[in-house]
Amino acid sequence: MNILFLSGSARNPNNTLRVSLALKKIVENEHDVRLIDFRAYDIPLLAQGGFNKENISPFQAELIAGFEWAQLVVILSPEYNWSITPELLNMLQLLPNKPYEKLMDEKVFALVGTSTGKGGKVPALQLTQILNKVISFGNMNSIVSPRIFEAHFIKEVLDEDGNSLGNMQFDQGLLDFMNYSLRVSKRWTGK
Repeated sequence: MNILFLSGSARNPNNTLRVSLALKKIVENEHDVRLIDFRAYDIPLLAQGGFNKENISPFQAELIAGFEWAQLVVILSPEYNWSITPELLNMLQLLPNKPYEKLMDEKVFALVGTSTGKGGKVPALQLTQILNKVISFGNMNSIVSPRIFEAHFIKEVLDEDGNSLGNMQFDQGLLDFMNYSLRVSKRWTGK
């Protein structure tokens, strides 16, 4: 299966990347995996013109190619002022429009909210709502997996490279989330 991880925080350093790397390690030996790090994010706002298909940056080209290739898209967002990151919101407002409106079709989306403390539920729920609206409005054959993962106290459970620091409950939750997402994706895509 082709799995795309979107580490949706542009901050440097950021904890969302730690969780993205940890999830990637779970599946990379059995699946084809790509990870897009939003620290390189450079998509102009809609009022600034959005995507310019005549002048695509390396980050934008990687994002577009990743969506074209992926069957399962795992989107991770920190709890950013009680919401998703502005970068993810901007991407989700621009990507489903011409000429890229089919990039989000035929996908399974799995969602992770991250927090340095106790939190992460709000961005995952908001992403669920936004993606379901995009899928419905665009008449797409995609689905948002119903199981979200709330990654709490990230610095206490993962190192900078996404390696476990020994919290068995967190590690099991991460594994259960990824296995569930894979089962939904296999059922939805048949692959």
